[in-house]
Amino acid sequence: MAALHLQNLHKRFGATQALDGASVKVERGTIHGLVGENGAGKSTLIKVLAGIHKADAGQVSIDGQAYAALSPRQVDQLGVQFIHQERLLPASFTVGEALFFGHELRRGPFVDRRRQQREADRLLAHYFDLQLPAGALVGELSSAERQVLQITRALIRQPKILVFDEPSVALVKREVDQLLRIIKRLRDQGLSILYISHYLQEIDSLCDDVTVLRNGRDVAVVQPRHTSSAAIARLMVNRDVQDMYPKARVELGEPLLQVRGLSLARRYRQIDLEVRRGEIVGLTGLVGSGAKALFKTLFGVERADGGSVHLNGRLLQLRSPGEAIAEGIALVPEERRSQGIAPVLSVLENLTLAGLGRFTRWGLLNRRKERAESVRLIDELAIKAPGPNAAVSQLSGGNQQKVALGKWLSRRSAVYLLDEPCVGVDVGAKVEIYRLIGRLVEEGAAVLVLSSDLPELLGISDRIVVLHRGEIAGEFRAGEADSDQLLACATGAVTPAPAPVREAEHA
Repeated sequence: MAALHLQNLHKRFGATQALDGASVKVERGTIHGLVGENGAGKSTLIKVLAGIHKADAGQVSIDGQAYAALSPRQVDQLGVQFIHQERLLPASFTVGEALFFGHELRRGPFVDRRRQQREADRLLAHYFDLQLPAGALVGELSSAERQVLQITRALIRQPKILVFDEPSVALVKREVDQLLRIIKRLRDQGLSILYISHYLQEIDSLCDDVTVLRNGRDVAVVQPRHTSSAAIARLMVNRDVQDMYPKARVELGEPLLQVRGLSLARRYRQIDLEVRRGEIVGLTGLVGSGAKALFKTLFGVERADGGSVHLNGRLLQLRSPGEAIAEGIALVPEERRSQGIAPVLSVLENLTLAGLGRFTRWGLLNRRKERAESVRLIDELAIKAPGPNAAVSQLSGGNQQKVALGKWLSRRSAVYLLDEPCVGVDVGAKVEIYRLIGRLVEEGAAVLVLSSDLPELLGISDRIVVLHRGEIAGEFRAGEADSDQLLACATGAVTPAPAPVREAEHA
């Protein structure tokens, strides 16, 4: 008897057939992977399992018992717990309150908050070897810490089935390795696990079996130990991924962005950085390395204590994101839902939002010109949407990320700051986004990519700068480094000599 069997599920939203007979079977005590492009139906399938959506047809079987429909409360009572990509924990709660929310520890009629905090400290140390500041609020935690908190919260419920929906998106490599070890240990203890991820290296190292979804259908069930990641990727996109990291051949120009001695108290110190026209520079570091804060400074969100930023030889005094945008600097943030897009607006409105000045005259918006530009970008970026007037909230995560990037393409900025540009994006969409980044540098832009995906940085960058505890720990030419070297540098184990800026073409 399978622990979980989703059978022949169908679900339509208006004109969109999200599920078209999809089936997934998770055997007891195994880790079953679920992969597919953005828009393949993974999110809808999980929401049917969670009781958020009711399938138009098909059934869900848990421990051999079939259900035509489930409520979220029933799912919880049946022992199914979810660890979501979005970390849905109240920002104003303490760690102890968030961990036991809905299942509070009590002393008589009162919530025992001290006991909750002690137990939270014990559990976080036990599962993740993590110690958080006393009294810390959820809103003060990093994305990685909030993800760890959500996983621990699910484990407290002692589930029979765990569903991981992109759990490693916000984690650095060391934390991912620890997470995968924990998941394997949970499987060995008898839990049945459904694991959804766009990172095929995780699928390969973790899963016993994998179901591949495409266009709302299950098209294959494979065993990673007998099937390569490349073969799984081909099943996902129904084509060969010939070049995972396409790079444009561009002659590097003069320095466009120059950072000299930039410092911000308790964040970073004496940062010297240069990005040329036509160049892609990778930036990486562990959580707390200062890389995120550096991006915020370059976009005018935070002001540095010392040092300087020059754009095209001119000193900048950035006091707000508006000033950065006016100077030709664009930021595509990691938190696309809250910062990169306006979910309630249409695809058309989002794509032209950053460059409205191009479509106005005498204060009047030229809607025909605006629509033509948005249709061009939708086609060029291969954005899967019902139409230009569809709300961005209706799109899959990968297509939302394309909209977040396309918004700045319409403005034609000089410098692009890309913060985890492919986080939570499937393999096919990643290739398309890498091609878009290549197009930016072909048009003379300078691109700075902040990413924790080290193979990604090695694949698309010309140079990679590594930060450790607020300082530049090393600089590498992409063709002369590997992931282990970058990670060693990021952890402080190795401090290489800086690499000279390359004058030649892209490799």
